[in-house]
Amino acid sequence: MLIYDAILDAPPCRLGAIFTGDALTRLDFLPVDTPVCGQADHRARHLAAELDAYWRNPAHPFDLLFVPQGTPFQLRVWRALMTIPSGQPTTYGALAKRLGTAARAVGQACGANPLPLLIPCHRVVATNGLGGFMHASSGAPLDVKTWLLAHERAASLKPPAPSPQPSPASGRGRKRNAQTD
Repeated sequence: MLIYDAILDAPPCRLGAIFTGDALTRLDFLPVDTPVCGQADHRARHLAAELDAYWRNPAHPFDLLFVPQGTPFQLRVWRALMTIPSGQPTTYGALAKRLGTAARAVGQACGANPLPLLIPCHRVVATNGLGGFMHASSGAPLDVKTWLLAHERAASLKPPAPSPQPSPASGRGRKRNAQTD
């Protein structure tokens, strides 16, 4: 049984975090009834703040020290996962083609990902459906994957907030030309 440094609340579940020094090295999806750890240190508070930013905006770039442990192939796949934009999932086959490998190998690397969300393996789906998640083909893991994809899709469909327009009285905005005014 793993001992987590922190157990955080998340909309679809709980998240168990393990740190090595200041680096996050593992993040696990846990059942929603797992008790939240109330004694959070600075690392857990920073992770919670970054996750809160992601829950508000799935395109949020994580500003957090994390160190995934894996084989050279897994690390290559995980680097590729980090280039998939929020709300724009790809297929195992498309990612495999891009990496010059097999779709099944990409799926295995996704399943071995120790830092989901930060390394967004949920953004890889099967050609004809969700595919797997956390080495599962049904149950709670796929419920989490479905929730994450819907969360990111909904956010990507929202129109961007209009940027504030400076008022003429602010001295910003239209540049004034002293010769014509």
